[in-house]
Amino acid sequence: MTVDTVLTASLRGEAIKTTCAYCGVGCGVLATVDADRHFSISGDLEHPANFGRLCVKGSALGETVGLEGRLLYPAIGGVRADWDHTTTYIASQLKDIIAEHGPEAVAFYVSGQFLTEDYYVVNKLAKGFIGTPNVDTNSRLCMSSAVAGHKRAFGTDTVPNSYEDFEHADLLTFVGSNAAWCHPILYQRIKKAKANNPEMKIVSIDPRKTDTNEIVDLHLPIKSGMDVLLFNYLLVEVSKSPALNTTYIDQFTDGLADALLAAQRDVALGDVAERLGVDGVTLAQFVEWFIATPKAMTLFSMGVNQSGQGTDKVNAIINVHLATGRIGSEGAGPFSLTGQPNAMGGREVGGLANMLAAHLDIHEPSHRALVQDFWQSPTMIEKQGLKAVDLFDAVATGKVKAVWIMATNPIVSMPNADRVRDALANCPLVIVSDVIADTDCTRVADVVLPALGWGEKDGTVTNSERCISRQRGILAGAGESRADWWALAQVAQKMGFEGFDYQSARDVFVEHAALSGVDNQEGGVLRDFDISALSALTQGEYDALNPIQWPIKLVDQKLVGTQRLFEQGGFFTTNRRAKIVPVQNVATGNVTSNEFPYALNTGRIRDQWHTMTRTGLTSRLTRHIGEPFAELNPKDAEKLHVSSGDILQINSQWGQALARVIISDGQQPGMVFVPIHWNGINSTQSRIGAVVNPVVDPYSGQPECKHTPVMLKKAALNTHGFIMSLNSLNLIKADYAVNVRTLNGFRHEFAFTDDMLHETNLNLSEWLSSQVVVPVQAERMEYIDLAQGIVRFAWVLDQQLIAFAAIASNPDARATLPPRSWLDDQLGQEVSSVTRRTLLSGLAADPNSDVGPIVCSCFSVGKNTITRAIHAQNLTTVAAVGQCLKAGTNCGSCQSEIFRLLEQECKPVASAV
Repeated sequence: MTVDTVLTASLRGEAIKTTCAYCGVGCGVLATVDADRHFSISGDLEHPANFGRLCVKGSALGETVGLEGRLLYPAIGGVRADWDHTTTYIASQLKDIIAEHGPEAVAFYVSGQFLTEDYYVVNKLAKGFIGTPNVDTNSRLCMSSAVAGHKRAFGTDTVPNSYEDFEHADLLTFVGSNAAWCHPILYQRIKKAKANNPEMKIVSIDPRKTDTNEIVDLHLPIKSGMDVLLFNYLLVEVSKSPALNTTYIDQFTDGLADALLAAQRDVALGDVAERLGVDGVTLAQFVEWFIATPKAMTLFSMGVNQSGQGTDKVNAIINVHLATGRIGSEGAGPFSLTGQPNAMGGREVGGLANMLAAHLDIHEPSHRALVQDFWQSPTMIEKQGLKAVDLFDAVATGKVKAVWIMATNPIVSMPNADRVRDALANCPLVIVSDVIADTDCTRVADVVLPALGWGEKDGTVTNSERCISRQRGILAGAGESRADWWALAQVAQKMGFEGFDYQSARDVFVEHAALSGVDNQEGGVLRDFDISALSALTQGEYDALNPIQWPIKLVDQKLVGTQRLFEQGGFFTTNRRAKIVPVQNVATGNVTSNEFPYALNTGRIRDQWHTMTRTGLTSRLTRHIGEPFAELNPKDAEKLHVSSGDILQINSQWGQALARVIISDGQQPGMVFVPIHWNGINSTQSRIGAVVNPVVDPYSGQPECKHTPVMLKKAALNTHGFIMSLNSLNLIKADYAVNVRTLNGFRHEFAFTDDMLHETNLNLSEWLSSQVVVPVQAERMEYIDLAQGIVRFAWVLDQQLIAFAAIASNPDARATLPPRSWLDDQLGQEVSSVTRRTLLSGLAADPNSDVGPIVCSCFSVGKNTITRAIHAQNLTTVAAVGQCLKAGTNCGSCQSEIFRLLEQECKPVASAV
């Protein structure tokens, strides 16, 4: 069906098959929508990535596609303009900059949330027509170390296995992956596989004990950054065992002797278990399991990639699989768990600054000539461009004069983010394409362009297992929003370039597919990425395309994908043999010191995505964790004199951030974990990217986001409080402030250095009234106890609670701040005489009405509710909690957290027995 047919079908209430917009799992989605843009979302039972399951983020996709906050029209200098004028202006400005400063003064920074068609056009425009190699992507922060490791070992950027192999493995090792939170559908799939195969062993290699540990048989909490040493040790032990596959090594690999020598030198430097920071028995058990288990898979993610030695870590993992011949076979192989929905699609079209389209290499003249001839382009870059960190450094120094940012927010996500913000604020031309009007980047943009969002844009994405799926346009674009490939093509044509007269996403896709097959043969430019069988798709065939894994062949007029690669060699190096790469554990210069004695680790949380532009729009996702947090080991919390709920100040030599303290035994002493999601629109000082060290891996250019030396101390904040309102408020100008969407409205947490109740001339009533926009006829109730440092205000209109505020002016009084979840339930509700008393007292009349922090986002089940049920009903299993409360019975994302609660709450019972 055509795009118009899809739109018509969706408006008839028919379910449209599409693909989730979040992580690299690439789940299939069934979406229906009505005339008011109200979506109904469910999992696609036929999609091979998820077979109908969706995590809570995917389930909530329909709640994020409204018009709230949307960027609806182009603007130049803040003044509305039409598309023709705006694209003409952009083309003219770029031409002027190129004429004066050369093509490399122009850069593009794009996103793994792009569709493949968008990615293809931006790379074609930049690298083959403008002549700038400076096209990079936020995927640089995601999986570029995996790319570099794959290319060093295999000669091509290839994930050898498929998700199905997880179900066939007898040993599955997570390395630097909290899959329970970051790839929940794959985690649930593995959890089910383990239930079906009790002999399956699961190992987690991670400095933190995370929710993934629910199904883990063995946890190796190695010190941060020690992965190379661990896998070098494993390689040495494998070399002494029957697991060493000499047949595979002799037939299909090179380099074992050199790699083994490097590993032996690494291991010989001292007691390995002590250097890793793990128990010797635990280390020996892991080695024993790996050696004894032919069907072994190693799943690695950001804990490996986001490192100053990320590429070497990837190769250390691949080395043991090549040495054992456990690669590309059923249930055996190394597997990169990609972070973004289309990071792999971007790699296919040359989306990184060091790549050409169709898995071709910039440094190879024959590759450059092939692409230039295919594109019939006037120029072709001859060297790789600036990778993300270097790109924004070049903006800061004035080398880059124009940057077009699309579908990403580097002011939040990049390391040393304050420097990125300042660089963009001073750049002569900043163009930003986005779906949201007010972001950190649109605030510094000279030109803004409204992009299509999920549910509107049409094209393809490729997930972590090389599976190409359609993301279909289900409803018309909001306002004047347009596809990113279309906007790029318009600018290209107005710059005078031919070859950009695309009429649809299908036109772009078939060109991309055709390029993948050009001279792709023995004796030519052979590569495994070949989807040329799709190059003849009609519009109808493109619209109806089913998920399929590349490389793709046409057999008897049927499209046939490929599940696995490399079981029988067939690598894409010069001699078609894999390279076992010598690597050694080295310090990256990113070490702690007396001044900065702690190591900062950053990452995701369960219900949020990147910089919260989309997931922050729905209370279902913000109620789980509403504020940025800093997770500390109890020993460090004691040393720092902080308690849960205190605000921690985190400083590095690059910047500062503030976050609430959470104390956890799962965190290693000497480390602090802070999530990446909070931005400058919904918080004042919680952009953790401002703190992160900009050191990068020398091969991949991927930043070290997992180990930044920092100084920690309790923030000197004397006044704490919050405001809850049915209506959205502006971010409070406080030393610490965070806006949170709640079930019935909005919450605004804040803290000040000053004692607002005693040490200032502030008229508190006037200040609160200036923050809470309520009708003049609203009744205001007050409770003020200056002696105790406690203030509570409530606003009532037509017998309904429309706003509430509570302030505490000293650490002891902070404990009197009322429960947020209880108050959220009161917003918009009728205020009875009993409710009036409870509001001013700050205590619920019924203690059971305080559900506590939300654990199950699908059914809004809170921690307090689960804890009470555990004790009252003597619940001892996740299934029993689900049967009692429904928690964990929908998407399953919260099951690990319920398991952790059971561990905590059942310990006294167990000890008593």
